[in-house]
Amino acid sequence: MDTVITVIQVVLSLIAGGGVLKLATPYAKYVKLPAQGWANDFKPQHVRLIDVLEVCAGVGLIISLLLGSLTMLAPLAAVGIALVMAGAMSTHLRRSEYPIMVGNLIWLGLALFFAYSRLVEFAV
Repeated sequence: MDTVITVIQVVLSLIAGGGVLKLATPYAKYVKLPAQGWANDFKPQHVRLIDVLEVCAGVGLIISLLLGSLTMLAPLAAVGIALVMAGAMSTHLRRSEYPIMVGNLIWLGLALFFAYSRLVEFAV
């Protein structure tokens, strides 16, 4: 089971890669990409803040994997990813973008499953 949890941790940290790509893309170019119309509803600063939060959560997952002394950071980062995904789902629900919500729901479920499994591990 630990292998599955570690794989989920690495997959969740891929969100950091997406956040870095979004940070590197100018706002005017980013809003024209497919399935990124939601960014038109937000100011460029807000989109950058969301990207920074995603990168921080991804880095928190990777660092806790590499440094054994920071293992409590992983479930906190996963909860952060879950909060970002919950916000993404509410934005896509407001915009009636239901197919995109499925991906957000998968990320949300993985993040909550990972956070729960790590927190239960600490409690025992």
